[in-house]
Amino acid sequence: MGCAESKIDLGKAVLHCEDRKNYMEEAVSARNAFSSASSGFAMFLKNTGACLSDYAHGLDDIKITNPDPKPGGPNVGEKVDNEYENGGSLNNSLIRRNNGIKEMEDEVVRELAPGPYNVSLLQVFSELDDHFLKASESSNEVSKMLVTTRLHYGINFADNRGHMDHTARVMRAITWNRSFRVLDMPIINEGKDDFYSDEQETHATILDKLLAWEKQLYDEVKAGELMKINYQRQVAMLNKLKQRISNSKTLEKAKEEVSYLRVRYVVDMQSMELTVSEINRLRDKQLYPKLVQLADGMATMWETMQIHHGNQLKILDALRSLDISQSPKETSEHHHERTWQLWSVVQEWNSQFEKLIKNQKDYVKALSNWLKLNLIPIESILKEKVSSPPRIQNPPILVLLHAWQNYLEKLPDELARTAISNFAEIIKTIISHQDEEMLLKQKCDDTRKELIHKTRQFEDRNNKYMLRRILDEVDQDSAEDISAQKNSVAEKQVLLETVKKRLKEEEEACSALRMKSLAILKNGMPELFRVMTDFSRAYSKMLMELSSTSHRQNPSENLS
Repeated sequence: MGCAESKIDLGKAVLHCEDRKNYMEEAVSARNAFSSASSGFAMFLKNTGACLSDYAHGLDDIKITNPDPKPGGPNVGEKVDNEYENGGSLNNSLIRRNNGIKEMEDEVVRELAPGPYNVSLLQVFSELDDHFLKASESSNEVSKMLVTTRLHYGINFADNRGHMDHTARVMRAITWNRSFRVLDMPIINEGKDDFYSDEQETHATILDKLLAWEKQLYDEVKAGELMKINYQRQVAMLNKLKQRISNSKTLEKAKEEVSYLRVRYVVDMQSMELTVSEINRLRDKQLYPKLVQLADGMATMWETMQIHHGNQLKILDALRSLDISQSPKETSEHHHERTWQLWSVVQEWNSQFEKLIKNQKDYVKALSNWLKLNLIPIESILKEKVSSPPRIQNPPILVLLHAWQNYLEKLPDELARTAISNFAEIIKTIISHQDEEMLLKQKCDDTRKELIHKTRQFEDRNNKYMLRRILDEVDQDSAEDISAQKNSVAEKQVLLETVKKRLKEEEEACSALRMKSLAILKNGMPELFRVMTDFSRAYSKMLMELSSTSHRQNPSENLS
């Protein structure tokens, strides 16, 4: 039987299971990419702060004084409090989490309380760096949830139950009941209870187990369909034998073969039902709680991000009073390299942010696609005639994934990506100014050398002229020579003043470029943190609503 013919003969059930398996493979791949992007995003968030601090060390430590800060503006803590008040009731674990974050807000608000202050530019950038670091650390718990370092399950895990000898399978089918897990799991976990305990499972291992069982289900349904085709052929052959011959031994042997195939088919179908039940158990008892836990963790993470980006925005208020006419020191090669490094890190931060959102969307979408097929009973596809319509399943994970996917589609991530990208362009513009400044600086160096040379020429000529005047007070016959020397000194002085003027213009141009770079940074950074604060607020609110919905579905659960 050819491959194409086999696929046609095996029918919808096998194709259905193949699609299920493929979607789960996509989910595993997307989860791994999501985990990697989450770690990468946190790392480059931290690196951005460090590079900003390094960049600031290349500037003069300008003092910023604001004796009369603008009073009465809502602080970050007040903003977040309003969000809580509008967010509805949450479960106890979310309330505890909010209380912890509220304490952190109060502490930061006390630090940033209105009043006269006198800080330096380096202090401002150091505080920005500190909040970048703390924001990146807020992802630690999510990174632990998405960890991929544990040993994953392969297909052999499912094979421990799926590939038994025929006698064992028949005995299992005979003794099987709806509490099969009590009978089945000790065989799977024999000698491995600690490794396979639900408490020790990670998000990654649960998906690997589901993928292993989906592969097992595909193999079983495919084998079952082949068995059914073989059984139907044997039945047709038996019927033909009954019409052609009367040899009782031949007929008896054919009947035994048909009976054997029928029992094998029944056993295979019962084994398939065991696999389906185990997949559904993993779906509801392990995967769903992990997804809820992930939503909780991400809600905390982005809520904390909102606070730190909001505080960065408040810190930048100090830069409003920065007098950029206090020309920063010349750009050195080392400072230029730090600026390039900052640009590179911000670019990567943007890339990791894009991957973080995309891979999360891909993961939720793949799980949703898998779940749609998972909720279609296999038996309703296998049987040509169904006596009653299949029971509609509505597990909690269905509501969770549907809401999650809808929220992600509305997430304003494009604005955040644009803000980070624009900040990278600001750094690139500063690099361009630095390149221009360093070229001008070279011209300044050349002009200074020329000025030194012209100054020496002028001084030599002027000294000779002055000496000649002293001598000529005695000798009145050299008046013409003195006049010529005087004109020569005047010419040298004009040339000297021209070079001095050119040097001053070039130095002013260098200083203007440095001030322009500082002005671009001063005016551009607030928009970055404003957008990131808004995005973090929207993201955390979405995830809190998602968590709240999930906990309302399972009020008895107390997920940490």
